[in-house]
Formats: sequence, C-alpha cells, structure tokens
Amino acid sequence: MNILVALDDSQCSQAATELLTAQVRTEGTHVRLLHVVEPFPVALAEAAGAWRYSDVLLAKSEEHTRAEELLEQAARKLRTVGFVVTSAVEDGDVRSVILDDAQRWHADLIVVGSHGRKGLARFLMGSVSDAVAHHAPCSVEIVRIHA
Repeated sequence: MNILVALDDSQCSQAATELLTAQVRTEGTHVRLLHVVEPFPVALAEAAGAWRYSDVLLAKSEEHTRAEELLEQAARKLRTVGFVVTSAVEDGDVRSVILDDAQRWHADLIVVGSHGRKGLARFLMGSVSDAVAHHAPCSVEIVRIHA
C-alpha cells in the first residue's frame, strides 16, 4: 500500500502521523511524506520592506530547511515502527501539488490534516483537505483535532 501524507507544521500533521502508527500495518506499506512550499508573494514582500530579491530567496531557503527538518522528524518516527518512508519538499499550490504527487506516485491513500477553519478564514485560505477529498485519484483520510 502506498500512503501519501501531506504535512505542515501544525498539530493536525502530528495527529496524521500518529494515526498511521496506531492504525496502519507496516508490512508492505510505503509512506511518502510531502510538504508543499507555496509560492512566495513577492508583492507582499515588497510591501513589508523585503524588496531585495536576495531577501526573498533567503526566506524561501529558510522555509525549505524548516520543511526538511519537519519531514525528517516525522520520517524517523514512522521508520521506528517499521514503515518504509520517503519524503519530498515541493514548491507550488498546495492542493495541486498534493493531487499531482498522489497520482504520479500511485497513492492508494492520502492522509491530510484539517485545520478546521470556518467563516472568513476558510473563504480566504480555502480548504486544502476539501479540495484533496473532492479531486483525489484515491481514498482520502482527513485527520481533525477536536478542542
């Protein structure tokens, strides 16, 4: 079984990796951890004063480094219990990258966290988990954290 796990640095992502260790048999299961770095809004950076291109590149590089550290921590945890794990940091629109990666990797299951945004925040940011659930080429498990 191929399981694609989309991670960010939220508690929802931690819950997603915990779900795997608690519910999925490791035999024959390959896990691909994916973190997507969204395009850096250059106009926003300019408005905030980071007008030099080198500042934008540095910020993007730092985000990639944090993402790689996040994935390595999750990979160690999953390998400890016996999963075969690979990981990747990709650039692009989160929804599109997850869906494309799942199709390219022939995922049998996508595990994604839900931040539980409502109202204006959901409208402005959209729901990655909803988009993935509606357009995925395979089954999707959405992990939620209840307060």
